[in-house]
Amino acid sequence: MELLKVENLCKTYPSFKLQDVSFSLEEGYIMGFIGRNGAGKTTTIKSMLNIVSAEKGSSKICGYDIQTNEDEVKKSIGFISGTDGFYSTKKLKTISSVYKKFFATWNQEKYESLLQKFKLDENKKIKELSAGMKIKFQLALAMSHDAKLLILDEPTSGLDPVSRDELILLFQEYVADEKHSILFSTHVISDLEKCADFITYINNGKILKSTDSVSFKQDYRLISGKNDELSDELKSKIIGLNINKFGFEGMINTKDKELFASFNLSEPSFEEIMIHIEREYK
Repeated sequence: MELLKVENLCKTYPSFKLQDVSFSLEEGYIMGFIGRNGAGKTTTIKSMLNIVSAEKGSSKICGYDIQTNEDEVKKSIGFISGTDGFYSTKKLKTISSVYKKFFATWNQEKYESLLQKFKLDENKKIKELSAGMKIKFQLALAMSHDAKLLILDEPTSGLDPVSRDELILLFQEYVADEKHSILFSTHVISDLEKCADFITYINNGKILKSTDSVSFKQDYRLISGKNDELSDELKSKIIGLNINKFGFEGMINTKDKELFASFNLSEPSFEEIMIHIEREYK
């Protein structure tokens, strides 16, 4: 079952345009949503959740059209960002007591279990929590009403490596039953190496690629060599070509690798793919 289907979303601002953004996500998977700052990740999320009004396109979340069933959509999701949005002086138990009233599926026993698992003290105030603990509190709220789809907008930004790793493990546990999914927007690309099943890449308001993570990597190869080995034809095939006095380096499409059989080729990381593509499109 598709938990998320975005089709042809368009949103125009004076200095930016979201252009026919389309992708989908089935249950049981984590999708990394990547692109440099300002590429359109947050605008896409806000448009598909009807937080801002798209001029064109549609979003179906957990089988519901956001335009006609917004209440059902918002009962089915958990939206988590690096900024919690809660009153900093309120205690966790005060926030949860209000939050749970909006969800008929609220499971108090599960909530208390998650508090224990995350080592959260309900008598603490939001301002007394670390950045990682704030994210865990948001997760506890979302998981306790059985949100089918978690939408994460830069949740690990600013966290230390250990806290980020703990959250990645939680995300993997969450989708393990194959009934839940996560859309994970981030510029900390190394986090996605550990958990993403699919990658959707946005650049300047357009989707460049949306595919499974294995294919995403296999579509490209890093290349390096000596400058005098490069012809103009070969240069035209290299993505994000960088030439210096020591030689050259860049990235190619795997379909072109026979042209570069005599060069050093290697598999790129997600981050290296993004760096070379952004060089090409700057």
